[in-house]
Amino acid sequence: MTKSNRFTFGVGTIGRDMSYTLISMYLMFYLTDIMDLNAQMILILTAIIVTIRVFDAFNDPFMGVIVDNTRSRFGKFKPWIFVGLVGSAITSVLMFSDFGLTDTAFIIVFTLSYVLWELFFTMNDIAYWSMLPALTQDQKEREEIGSWARVFANLGVFIVVGGLIPITNYFKNDLNMTEQNAFFTFVFISAILMVIGQLVTIRFTKVEVHFAKVEQTKISEMFGVILKNDQLLWAAIAMSLFMTGYMITTNFGLHFFKYAYKDESMYGVFGIVLGASQMVALLVFRFLSNQFTRKQLFTGAIGLVLLGYVLFFIAPMDIIWIGLAGIIMFFGQGMLQLIILVLLADTVEYGHYKLGKRNESVSFAIQPFVNKLSGAIASLVIGVTLVWIGITEVTSPSEVTDTDVLYLKLSMLVLPVILIIASYLIYYKCYKIDKKMYDQIIETLKKRDDEFLAQNEDNKIS
Repeated sequence: MTKSNRFTFGVGTIGRDMSYTLISMYLMFYLTDIMDLNAQMILILTAIIVTIRVFDAFNDPFMGVIVDNTRSRFGKFKPWIFVGLVGSAITSVLMFSDFGLTDTAFIIVFTLSYVLWELFFTMNDIAYWSMLPALTQDQKEREEIGSWARVFANLGVFIVVGGLIPITNYFKNDLNMTEQNAFFTFVFISAILMVIGQLVTIRFTKVEVHFAKVEQTKISEMFGVILKNDQLLWAAIAMSLFMTGYMITTNFGLHFFKYAYKDESMYGVFGIVLGASQMVALLVFRFLSNQFTRKQLFTGAIGLVLLGYVLFFIAPMDIIWIGLAGIIMFFGQGMLQLIILVLLADTVEYGHYKLGKRNESVSFAIQPFVNKLSGAIASLVIGVTLVWIGITEVTSPSEVTDTDVLYLKLSMLVLPVILIIASYLIYYKCYKIDKKMYDQIIETLKKRDDEFLAQNEDNKIS
């Protein structure tokens, strides 16, 4: 059953990450280039997106408590996965719908749709990823399940990255759709795939880790679960710095190819190459993990990412050089995706060991919290940069000057490098859970549970 979980758990991420990628990476492009909104509207909507993301990020731990305290015949994860699935699928489609509204009405409808999408996706995201530590306590098997989940997730991401432009162009040129309807159709298909994949996960994935002693977590204890779990806290800080840098770079991608490279059609080719490099990284990780420690792998992956950034910055406007830089960068990033995921999963056992309670969902609420906060900062940087450079006012890529391109590259590369280096230093100095420590934690947790069962049996006899 553990092995079958590799597929049934992982396949749920394909459509889910397609839908999430469209909103996290391309919503701003949709507003600026498809809806062709003016600079004032872009600044207003940027402020709304950033505010909602930050507000919703701080709601994530509360959702984690709700999931951890859920008791149902379907378990504590799957009910929330399903409710979040339905709600986020519907609202993601609404955000890319053109109702022919006035500016004020559009802002109201967009804001309502975005708020609801954030809430529903939070339900789904926290419940889904926090199920990972409950599938197995074996570190290697956890890496296997995690790697397949990331493979499927990256497949979803790069279907969007590689397919968005050519597929929407097909809808426009061959099916005579408007640009907005072509985009909407792509979003709708992604939502359908999300529903199908997640239903497979809900129906067939089986939770394998159970403890006899299970205590509920009070809201008042929520922040203690996070703040007293020092390894979770350090992992969260390192992850937030890395993800902020990464999302600033990736969210600028389509703008870079349209306005700097002057050929947005190459973005799809670039995305496919990067997707393949991330897939290779995830597939070879299991072999590398047998030869190197996680700390060594983390160091090597960070080194590749930074090398890719340097090459990308100095590369001429030649797809060979840009592609080479991207391959190196995203191979390292693909490895880091999985390493961060399993490091976060291991902090669940550490928290259980240190605090006496098992809080998968509160602990994994850190992941969407970080992603949303990072996405909010990235959206702020992108929105302000595009208005500052003046890209929101240009009518064609030819109007963008070499100076504008330089500012664009500086925004998408320099700040991310600083954040990624800081991320690595925090991880290297502060994260202490290695294999030896983890095995000791598991042994202690099993002894505690056995003692609890024996004590209960003695009480029954008495």
